[in-house]
Amino acid sequence: MTRLGGFGDGQTGGRGEELRSLALGIFDAVDDLSNLWSEAAQQASLRLSPHQLRALRVLESEPGLNLTSLAEGMEIGLPTASRLCDRLEAAGLVERALHPRKRREVQLSLTGHGRQVLGEVASLRSQALAAVLAAMTPAEREALSRGMQAFFSAQHTGTARRARGGRHSGPSAAP
Repeated sequence: MTRLGGFGDGQTGGRGEELRSLALGIFDAVDDLSNLWSEAAQQASLRLSPHQLRALRVLESEPGLNLTSLAEGMEIGLPTASRLCDRLEAAGLVERALHPRKRREVQLSLTGHGRQVLGEVASLRSQALAAVLAAMTPAEREALSRGMQAFFSAQHTGTARRARGGRHSGPSAAP
């Protein structure tokens, strides 16, 4: 169960304490969502680890990557990526092929079966999420949508500021 409260929920301690309390509630909600996501994926006809699913999604979005690029994109070591691809290839989800112009380079791509498994997992996850959303009122779904949009906007604004060398201390610079 989540501890989502909000501002003005009777807590004392100022804005910093309110933000920490809200962050803890969101932490719980994200944990619940992560569990829902994982459980839905495990209902697929082929059970894959989160790392394996992530590798398939990366290869779906960037077909033809080499092993080094996949490892960098997933922020894992080259030996780990190699073992991961070995398992995915053995399961018939990924295939390796020589690069047409670089004879020493091997390209990775999804097989038809790999695309099918990703589609099945996406469908199961969407169904699980839709079931939770259906239990919410239209106003709650709209509030969730607005909140998520605001969160992503604040996150991307903060990321851009950090990239420029500035600091981002929250959704607004005003006290």
